[in-house]
Amino acid sequence: MHLTAHSTATAFSRPGHEPRIVTHAIASPIQLSRHHVAPARIRQARPARVVYVAAAYGDYLERERKTNSDVTAIRGEVDSAMASIKARLAAQAGAGGSLSLQRDPALAAEAERLKAKLKNAIGVMQEGLVERDAEVRLLLLAAMAGEHILLIGPPGTAKSEVGRRLNALVDGSYFERLLTRFSVPEELFGPLSMRALENDEYIRQVDGYLPTAEVAFIDEIFKANSAILNTLLTLINERLFDNGNKRTPVPLISMVGASNELPESEELDALYDRFLVRRQVRQVSPAGVAQMLTYYSGSAAAAAAANRAAGGAVSPGADGAGSRVDPSLRLSRDDIVRCKAAALSSVRVPPSVIQMVTDMRIHLQERFEPPVYVSDRRLVKAIQLLQVAAYCNGRDTVTEYDCLLLQHVLWQRPEQADRIHDWVISQLSIDDGLKQVQYLLGGLFSRACRSLGNADKLADIRTEVSALVQLLSEKYQQVAGNLSGGFPVVLDNLWLGGEESAAVATALEPKLVKTRAAVEQVLYDVLTLEVALKFGSDPVTLANLMPRQWADFIRNSDIGDVKPIGTTPLAGLSGLTGRKP
Repeated sequence: MHLTAHSTATAFSRPGHEPRIVTHAIASPIQLSRHHVAPARIRQARPARVVYVAAAYGDYLERERKTNSDVTAIRGEVDSAMASIKARLAAQAGAGGSLSLQRDPALAAEAERLKAKLKNAIGVMQEGLVERDAEVRLLLLAAMAGEHILLIGPPGTAKSEVGRRLNALVDGSYFERLLTRFSVPEELFGPLSMRALENDEYIRQVDGYLPTAEVAFIDEIFKANSAILNTLLTLINERLFDNGNKRTPVPLISMVGASNELPESEELDALYDRFLVRRQVRQVSPAGVAQMLTYYSGSAAAAAAANRAAGGAVSPGADGAGSRVDPSLRLSRDDIVRCKAAALSSVRVPPSVIQMVTDMRIHLQERFEPPVYVSDRRLVKAIQLLQVAAYCNGRDTVTEYDCLLLQHVLWQRPEQADRIHDWVISQLSIDDGLKQVQYLLGGLFSRACRSLGNADKLADIRTEVSALVQLLSEKYQQVAGNLSGGFPVVLDNLWLGGEESAAVATALEPKLVKTRAAVEQVLYDVLTLEVALKFGSDPVTLANLMPRQWADFIRNSDIGDVKPIGTTPLAGLSGLTGRKP
């Protein structure tokens, strides 16, 4: 057997010296015999090859124990924080939802009282109507927001009936008129005062006409001619009426406009834009015809309808829409005014909703063919409408799900409403904000690694991380609360019909399950960084706690930033090879 000589690297340590590497040759048996080396001399050479690494290995084990202890303690605190968030979510779900009005008890009580009134109003207005759930809800929402609603559809689809029923629920003066191309201003605004004309004054007798009405229903609204149009525009938008040489405020809460067709001339575009809420009214579907015919055959409602057709005096709601309304549950002008004021002052619109509305406008104007023009005024009023919708549902924050209502606000032609609805659903199904949070977390981690040892910089980073924890906690509570609570923000929404809300919940639930898992993981990572910074963790501990973020930091950072810190969580082993850790 032939063995050749080879070199061996041996680490040894002497008292007061750092470990270092020594390379020496070990002779093979053939070489020993060739040089006649005595066995005794071989035995005496053996102790020189002993490696004294006990001290270095002991230091490494101590550092490893400390790192493991820190990692265990940090993960334990993070687990406790996550458990606390989930417990708070469970408590809020038991109290009725995480987004309920909690900042002002008096405001919350007022919102609950109003919500009870609105639920009763919806039930009363729906009585005897088939497949008009959405129209009734939108009519009430427009009234609560102090806005106007336009109903477009063929004749005989209960547009007038739906419009009249609002009067049965709202205490206040009511005005109704059917316009033709030959209608004159006196039909809407009242006749001229003969006595005033004798004094050279152009004044109208407005009592009982549109300028004194709180709720108005104008049928065939787009038949308005130029003599009516300018005065009508000012009255609808500014709530002002020019009577003679005086401009006086009008008490109008909401106007319901109805038409069989869309406006054809450009001079009507301004009037069209004044109606914030728009709804196409379709014929009853074949499935609902039997229900409609059954209800109106041999019932009190049929008798009331016949009486109206014969010209009999029937009070509003005599067909069931308002005759049995408890006066305490009727909506007053004060209810509506207080509702809008409270909504605008107490309901928060988060950046995510602002971004979604902004993206929707861009999508409508750049991706739709033909483009859908959305005026600045309509966009501002749309946000205010969402605030009122959230307040009436007992919430102090607008959610992305409230944007489903914008399908009734932003379209120019009826067929565009379904496309807007589909776009909102698609946006609710993805979460680009979560990706942004992940990028932000990676940036904060990198800055924390570079700032180790700098107390001022680490304090700033801890502040940013705490804000991120708060943001993710709210997001997690929202998503998890919807799943665990049966999707209340959709299914318990006053302004979404039963069928529509059920379809939305069914479409979104599987995607929300994935979103919840992703948000929970990112929240856990951010909590880990927050606690690690509080503990003053070293790079080895950070690398063990957050290996993915550490790998990204090493891969994407300049070598000059990485070298002073180290490139591996196993840097403690460097003492065994002579390198400083």
